[in-house]
Amino acid sequence: MLEYRAEGLCRNASHLRPEELERCIATGEVLQSTALAFDTNRRLRFELCGHRAYMPYEECLDVAPGETIKDIAVLTRVGRPTCFVVTGTAKEENGDTAYLLSRAAAQRACRTEYLDTLENGQVIPCTVTHIENFGAFCDVGCGISALLPIDCLSVSRIASPADRVEVGQQLLCAIKNRDEQGRIVLTLRELLGTWSENAACFAAGETVVGIVRSVEDYGVFVEIAPNLAGLAEPDTTLRPGQAVSVYIKSILPDKMKIKLVVVNKNLNQPLRFEPHYFVTRGRIKRWTYSTPQSRKQIETVF
Repeated sequence: MLEYRAEGLCRNASHLRPEELERCIATGEVLQSTALAFDTNRRLRFELCGHRAYMPYEECLDVAPGETIKDIAVLTRVGRPTCFVVTGTAKEENGDTAYLLSRAAAQRACRTEYLDTLENGQVIPCTVTHIENFGAFCDVGCGISALLPIDCLSVSRIASPADRVEVGQQLLCAIKNRDEQGRIVLTLRELLGTWSENAACFAAGETVVGIVRSVEDYGVFVEIAPNLAGLAEPDTTLRPGQAVSVYIKSILPDKMKIKLVVVNKNLNQPLRFEPHYFVTRGRIKRWTYSTPQSRKQIETVF
């Protein structure tokens, strides 16, 4: 089975010898190269093995029936790694051979042979491509985009997806569902561990770094892992996003509570926790975050 990776991670055609390129063409392997220009004939131009290569406008993106390709979707590929399959050759005016490329064909094959075979709860790799207030868009293969909503990034609440991920970051996510248009919706939080799994990484009496997530009248919520936060005493001088060090006063599994004391609020450096995965492969059918003793039940059924 051919592999379908995010753009930037496909095999780089620019590094291939001519005979290697010919083998890739014969097998239909998805390759990538940097788009050098968008020319006056409305084609993306590349160079492969010393020959020019062109991607016609209509081959730059696989769109749904009735949809049209937007110029911005093509123009923004210039200077960026772009995936494709080689569909043929053509003779240029000077007699040289040029390769013909199709990103749309690579995306169709990716959908048919890979993405459409996946079930909800399946763990897959992806790459963050851009961030909006409501979520992060991720490349799940050959430039095909899927949404990772902000509330699916972690159990611990965040103000922006940028608090959790950055553009270009490679992630593992699970398929949450598909929207009305059949587009994949992703989730990350189920891979980042239950309350008990995260709490087991800490002990009462430790002092650890944390990130202020919410300042309330009754206390301050401080995240000590993406899926774990505790409560410190009220402090109106703290602000969301601030890095602090906290002393773990107690860990209460039956109430899913961690009591904290802020030790140092002048760390003066940005902090973002990298994902720590408790699940890295396979398919999740049901995920229960809560402890068995807790009245509050947080779970996902895929």
